[in-house]
Amino acid sequence: MRVRMPADVEREDTILAGLSARQLLILGVPVLAAGTAASTLIDVVPLPVLAAVTIPVVGAATAAALVRRDGLTLDRLAWAALRFRRSPKRRATRPAAAGAMPSWVGAEQAPLPAPLELPARAISADGVIDLAEHGSAILLLCSTVNFHLRTEQEQAALVSGFGAFLNSLNAPVQVVVRAEAVRLDPLVAALDRAAPALPHPALARAAQDHADFLASLAERRDLLYRQVLLVLREPSGNGRHGAATLRRRAEDAARALASAGSAAVVLDGPRAAAVLASAADPTDPNAAPPEGLAGPEATITGPGWREEE
Repeated sequence: MRVRMPADVEREDTILAGLSARQLLILGVPVLAAGTAASTLIDVVPLPVLAAVTIPVVGAATAAALVRRDGLTLDRLAWAALRFRRSPKRRATRPAAAGAMPSWVGAEQAPLPAPLELPARAISADGVIDLAEHGSAILLLCSTVNFHLRTEQEQAALVSGFGAFLNSLNAPVQVVVRAEAVRLDPLVAALDRAAPALPHPALARAAQDHADFLASLAERRDLLYRQVLLVLREPSGNGRHGAATLRRRAEDAARALASAGSAAVVLDGPRAAAVLASAADPTDPNAAPPEGLAGPEATITGPGWREEE
Protein backbone atom coordinates (compact mmCIF):
# COMPACT_ATOMS: atom_id res chain seq x y z
CA MET A 1 0.00 0.00 0.00
CA ARG A 2 1.31 3.42 -0.95
CA VAL A 3 0.58 6.45 1.20
CA ARG A 4 1.24 10.01 -0.01
CA MET A 5 3.27 12.05 2.48
CA PRO A 6 2.82 15.84 2.27
CA ALA A 7 5.91 17.96 1.85
CA ASP A 8 4.99 20.27 4.77
CA VAL A 9 4.89 17.57 7.46
CA GLU A 10 5.79 20.10 10.16
CA ARG A 11 2.83 22.33 9.39
CA GLU A 12 0.44 22.88 12.26
CA ASP A 13 -2.98 21.19 12.15
CA THR A 14 -5.84 23.46 11.13
CA ILE A 15 -9.03 23.53 13.18
CA LEU A 16 -11.33 26.21 11.79
CA ALA A 17 -11.27 28.22 8.54
CA GLY A 18 -7.78 27.00 7.75
CA LEU A 19 -6.39 28.39 11.03
CA SER A 20 -4.49 26.48 13.65
CA ALA A 21 -5.22 26.53 17.37
CA ARG A 22 -2.37 29.00 17.94
CA GLN A 23 -3.71 31.38 15.30
CA LEU A 24 -7.26 31.13 16.64
CA LEU A 25 -6.03 31.90 20.14
CA ILE A 26 -3.97 34.91 18.98
CA LEU A 27 -6.84 36.21 16.85
CA GLY A 28 -9.80 35.29 19.05
CA VAL A 29 -8.71 36.69 22.43
CA PRO A 30 -8.16 40.30 21.25
CA VAL A 31 -11.31 40.22 19.09
CA LEU A 32 -13.45 38.99 21.99
CA ALA A 33 -11.87 41.50 24.37
CA ALA A 34 -12.40 44.35 21.89
CA GLY A 35 -16.02 43.27 21.26
CA THR A 36 -16.76 43.02 24.98
CA ALA A 37 -15.23 46.44 25.67
CA ALA A 38 -17.08 48.02 22.76
CA SER A 39 -20.46 46.60 23.83
CA THR A 40 -19.86 47.70 27.41
CA LEU A 41 -18.66 51.24 26.66
CA ILE A 42 -20.80 52.01 23.62
CA ASP A 43 -23.16 54.16 25.70
CA VAL A 44 -20.36 55.92 27.58
CA VAL A 45 -17.55 56.47 25.07
CA PRO A 46 -18.11 58.02 21.64
CA LEU A 47 -17.99 55.62 18.69
CA PRO A 48 -14.94 57.26 16.99
CA VAL A 49 -12.91 56.83 20.19
CA LEU A 50 -13.89 53.18 20.47
CA ALA A 51 -12.98 52.61 16.82
CA ALA A 52 -9.62 54.33 17.28
CA VAL A 53 -8.83 52.02 20.23
CA THR A 54 -10.23 48.69 19.04
CA ILE A 55 -9.28 48.73 15.32
CA PRO A 56 -5.48 48.91 15.91
CA VAL A 57 -5.71 46.10 18.49
CA VAL A 58 -7.71 43.84 16.18
CA GLY A 59 -5.44 44.71 13.23
CA ALA A 60 -2.28 43.91 15.19
CA ALA A 61 -3.75 40.58 16.32
CA THR A 62 -4.75 39.72 12.74
CA ALA A 63 -1.31 40.55 11.42
CA ALA A 64 0.39 38.56 14.19
CA ALA A 65 -1.75 35.52 13.43
CA LEU A 66 -1.82 35.58 9.61
CA VAL A 67 1.24 37.39 8.28
CA ARG A 68 4.36 35.23 7.82
CA ARG A 69 7.96 36.17 7.16
CA ASP A 70 10.63 33.58 6.40
CA GLY A 71 8.17 30.84 7.37
CA LEU A 72 7.46 32.31 10.83
CA THR A 73 4.42 34.22 12.05
CA LEU A 74 4.88 37.75 13.38
CA ASP A 75 4.17 36.72 16.96
CA ARG A 76 7.06 34.24 16.91
CA LEU A 77 9.33 36.81 15.30
CA ALA A 78 8.36 39.34 17.99
CA TRP A 79 9.02 36.76 20.73
CA ALA A 80 12.43 35.96 19.24
CA ALA A 81 13.27 39.67 19.03
CA LEU A 82 12.25 40.13 22.67
CA ARG A 83 14.40 37.19 23.77
CA PHE A 84 17.37 38.54 21.83
CA ARG A 85 16.84 41.98 23.35
CA ARG A 86 16.74 40.61 26.91
CA SER A 87 19.58 38.13 26.52
CA PRO A 88 23.00 39.24 27.84
CA LYS A 89 25.51 40.45 25.25
CA ARG A 90 29.10 39.39 25.93
CA ARG A 91 32.06 40.58 23.96
CA ALA A 92 34.57 37.83 23.25
CA THR A 93 38.13 38.94 23.98
CA ARG A 94 39.68 36.01 22.10
CA PRO A 95 38.42 33.45 19.63
CA ALA A 96 37.06 30.35 21.23
CA ALA A 97 39.03 27.18 20.67
CA ALA A 98 37.45 24.85 18.17
CA GLY A 99 35.96 21.83 19.84
CA ALA A 100 36.80 18.31 18.82
CA MET A 101 34.55 16.71 16.25
CA PRO A 102 32.36 13.89 17.57
CA SER A 103 33.45 10.39 16.65
CA TRP A 104 30.19 9.66 14.83
CA VAL A 105 30.58 12.58 12.41
CA GLY A 106 33.35 10.99 10.39
CA ALA A 107 34.38 14.28 8.79
CA GLU A 108 37.95 15.08 7.90
CA GLN A 109 39.48 18.53 7.82
CA ALA A 110 39.95 19.81 4.28
CA PRO A 111 43.57 20.26 3.23
CA LEU A 112 44.97 23.76 3.23
CA PRO A 113 45.47 25.52 -0.11
CA ALA A 114 48.78 24.69 -1.73
CA PRO A 115 50.64 26.15 -4.72
CA LEU A 116 49.31 24.91 -8.03
CA GLU A 117 51.66 22.40 -9.58
CA LEU A 118 51.29 22.27 -13.33
CA PRO A 119 52.13 18.99 -15.07
CA ALA A 120 54.60 20.87 -17.30
CA ARG A 121 58.19 20.15 -16.26
CA ALA A 122 60.14 21.90 -19.04
CA ILE A 123 59.60 23.70 -22.33
CA SER A 124 62.09 23.33 -25.15
CA ALA A 125 63.12 26.16 -27.46
CA ASP A 126 60.87 24.85 -30.25
CA GLY A 127 57.81 24.79 -27.95
CA VAL A 128 57.56 21.12 -26.97
CA ILE A 129 56.22 20.94 -23.40
CA ASP A 130 57.51 18.08 -21.27
CA LEU A 131 54.63 16.64 -19.21
CA ALA A 132 56.74 14.06 -17.37
CA GLU A 133 54.78 10.80 -17.09
CA HIS A 134 51.94 12.30 -19.15
CA GLY A 135 54.08 12.60 -22.27
CA SER A 136 54.63 15.85 -24.16
CA ALA A 137 52.46 18.50 -25.79
CA ILE A 138 52.72 21.38 -28.23
CA LEU A 139 50.58 24.51 -28.65
CA LEU A 140 49.33 26.09 -31.88
CA LEU A 141 47.85 29.58 -31.99
CA CYS A 142 44.93 29.62 -34.45
CA SER A 143 43.27 32.63 -36.02
CA THR A 144 39.48 32.93 -36.03
CA VAL A 145 37.30 32.75 -39.13
CA ASN A 146 34.54 35.23 -39.99
CA PHE A 147 32.00 32.59 -40.98
CA HIS A 148 28.73 34.55 -41.15
CA LEU A 149 29.98 37.08 -43.72
CA ARG A 150 30.87 34.35 -46.22
CA THR A 151 28.61 33.12 -48.97
CA GLU A 152 26.97 29.71 -48.77
CA GLN A 153 29.55 28.19 -51.09
CA GLU A 154 32.40 29.64 -49.04
CA GLN A 155 30.81 28.42 -45.81
CA ALA A 156 30.44 24.93 -47.27
CA ALA A 157 34.11 24.99 -48.32
CA LEU A 158 35.23 26.06 -44.82
CA VAL A 159 33.12 23.37 -43.16
CA SER A 160 34.47 20.80 -45.57
CA GLY A 161 38.05 21.87 -44.84
CA PHE A 162 37.53 21.69 -41.08
CA GLY A 163 35.81 18.32 -41.44
CA ALA A 164 38.78 17.04 -43.42
CA PHE A 165 41.06 18.13 -40.56
CA LEU A 166 38.92 16.31 -38.00
CA ASN A 167 38.79 13.18 -40.11
CA SER A 168 42.58 13.17 -40.41
CA LEU A 169 43.11 13.03 -36.64
CA ASN A 170 44.49 9.80 -35.25
CA ALA A 171 45.06 11.08 -31.70
CA PRO A 172 43.06 13.26 -29.28
CA VAL A 173 43.43 17.03 -29.55
CA GLN A 174 42.15 19.87 -27.41
CA VAL A 175 40.74 23.20 -28.60
CA VAL A 176 41.04 25.93 -25.97
CA VAL A 177 39.29 29.29 -26.37
CA ARG A 178 40.62 31.83 -23.86
CA ALA A 179 39.39 35.36 -23.14
CA GLU A 180 41.75 37.96 -21.69
CA ALA A 181 41.49 41.64 -20.87
CA VAL A 182 42.97 44.06 -23.38
CA ARG A 183 45.37 46.64 -21.92
CA LEU A 184 45.26 49.89 -23.86
CA ASP A 185 47.45 51.97 -21.54
CA PRO A 186 50.73 51.00 -23.31
CA LEU A 187 49.23 52.05 -26.66
CA VAL A 188 47.89 55.30 -25.19
CA ALA A 189 51.30 56.10 -23.68
CA ALA A 190 53.02 55.36 -27.01
CA LEU A 191 50.65 57.72 -28.84
CA ASP A 192 51.21 60.47 -26.26
CA ARG A 193 54.97 60.15 -26.72
CA ALA A 194 54.86 60.05 -30.51
CA ALA A 195 52.29 62.82 -31.09
CA PRO A 196 54.60 65.86 -30.51
CA ALA A 197 57.22 64.46 -32.93
CA LEU A 198 54.83 64.09 -35.89
CA PRO A 199 55.70 66.29 -38.91
CA HIS A 200 52.34 68.10 -39.13
CA PRO A 201 50.16 69.67 -36.40
CA ALA A 202 47.04 67.99 -37.83
CA LEU A 203 48.67 64.59 -37.46
CA ALA A 204 49.63 65.44 -33.89
CA ARG A 205 46.04 66.46 -33.08
CA ALA A 206 44.68 63.31 -34.72
CA ALA A 207 47.07 61.13 -32.73
CA GLN A 208 46.16 62.91 -29.49
CA ASP A 209 42.43 62.55 -30.23
CA HIS A 210 42.91 58.87 -30.93
CA ALA A 211 44.78 58.43 -27.65
CA ASP A 212 41.95 60.20 -25.80
CA PHE A 213 39.41 57.94 -27.51
CA LEU A 214 41.31 54.80 -26.52
CA ALA A 215 41.61 56.02 -22.92
CA SER A 216 37.87 56.74 -22.69
CA LEU A 217 37.08 53.40 -24.33
CA ALA A 218 39.13 51.55 -21.71
CA GLU A 219 37.29 53.42 -18.93
CA ARG A 220 33.79 52.77 -20.31
CA ARG A 221 34.06 49.13 -21.39
CA ASP A 222 35.71 45.90 -20.40
CA LEU A 223 37.68 45.07 -23.51
CA LEU A 224 38.40 41.40 -24.21
CA TYR A 225 40.16 39.50 -26.91
CA ARG A 226 39.87 35.79 -27.56
CA GLN A 227 42.73 33.42 -28.16
CA VAL A 228 42.17 30.05 -29.83
CA LEU A 229 44.75 27.36 -29.02
CA LEU A 230 45.09 23.88 -30.44
CA VAL A 231 46.85 21.45 -28.07
CA LEU A 232 48.45 18.30 -29.46
CA ARG A 233 49.74 15.65 -27.06
CA GLU A 234 51.81 12.51 -27.36
CA PRO A 235 51.75 9.79 -24.69
CA SER A 236 54.72 9.11 -22.44
CA GLY A 237 57.61 6.85 -23.26
CA ASN A 238 58.44 8.20 -26.73
CA GLY A 239 61.33 10.56 -25.88
CA ARG A 240 62.83 12.41 -28.85
CA HIS A 241 60.70 10.38 -31.21
CA GLY A 242 57.61 11.76 -29.49
CA ALA A 243 58.85 15.35 -29.88
CA ALA A 244 59.53 14.79 -33.59
CA THR A 245 56.09 13.24 -33.98
CA LEU A 246 54.52 16.24 -32.27
CA ARG A 247 56.27 18.71 -34.55
CA ARG A 248 55.19 16.72 -37.60
CA ARG A 249 51.60 16.59 -36.35
CA ALA A 250 51.70 20.34 -35.71
CA GLU A 251 52.83 21.03 -39.28
CA ASP A 252 50.10 18.75 -40.65
CA ALA A 253 47.49 20.47 -38.47
CA ALA A 254 48.62 23.92 -39.66
CA ARG A 255 48.28 22.87 -43.30
CA ALA A 256 44.87 21.26 -42.69
CA LEU A 257 43.52 24.29 -40.84
CA ALA A 258 44.70 26.61 -43.61
CA SER A 259 42.11 24.96 -45.90
CA ALA A 260 39.48 25.87 -43.28
CA GLY A 261 40.51 29.54 -43.32
CA SER A 262 42.43 29.52 -40.04
CA ALA A 263 46.12 30.39 -39.86
CA ALA A 264 47.77 28.17 -37.22
CA VAL A 265 51.24 28.99 -35.87
CA VAL A 266 53.30 26.72 -33.63
CA LEU A 267 54.28 28.57 -30.44
CA ASP A 268 57.97 28.46 -29.57
CA GLY A 269 59.30 28.05 -26.04
CA PRO A 270 59.00 31.65 -24.74
CA ARG A 271 55.55 32.16 -26.26
CA ALA A 272 54.28 28.82 -24.90
CA ALA A 273 55.63 29.73 -21.45
CA ALA A 274 53.88 33.12 -21.70
CA VAL A 275 50.56 31.44 -22.56
CA LEU A 276 50.82 29.04 -19.60
CA ALA A 277 51.76 31.89 -17.25
CA SER A 278 48.85 34.07 -18.35
CA ALA A 279 46.44 31.12 -18.15
CA ALA A 280 47.39 30.61 -14.49
CA ASP A 281 46.01 34.10 -13.62
CA PRO A 282 43.48 35.13 -16.29
CA THR A 283 41.37 37.49 -14.13
CA ASP A 284 44.03 40.01 -13.08
CA PRO A 285 43.81 43.00 -15.45
CA ASN A 286 46.80 44.73 -13.80
CA ALA A 287 49.18 41.82 -14.16
CA ALA A 288 52.43 42.38 -15.98
CA PRO A 289 52.34 41.35 -19.64
CA PRO A 290 53.55 37.81 -20.26
CA GLU A 291 56.42 39.07 -22.44
CA GLY A 292 58.17 40.34 -19.30
CA LEU A 293 58.40 36.91 -17.72
CA ALA A 294 61.59 34.90 -17.62
CA GLY A 295 62.08 32.12 -20.12
CA PRO A 296 61.65 28.46 -19.22
CA GLU A 297 65.43 27.85 -19.11
CA ALA A 298 66.46 31.21 -17.58
CA THR A 299 68.25 31.26 -14.23
CA ILE A 300 66.42 33.34 -11.61
CA THR A 301 68.88 35.38 -9.50
CA GLY A 302 68.53 37.94 -6.75
CA PRO A 303 69.44 41.64 -6.92
CA GLY A 304 73.13 42.37 -6.93
CA TRP A 305 74.09 38.80 -7.93
CA ARG A 306 76.99 38.52 -10.33
CA GLU A 307 78.03 35.36 -12.04
CA GLU A 308 81.67 34.46 -11.41
CA GLU A 309 83.75 32.10 -13.42
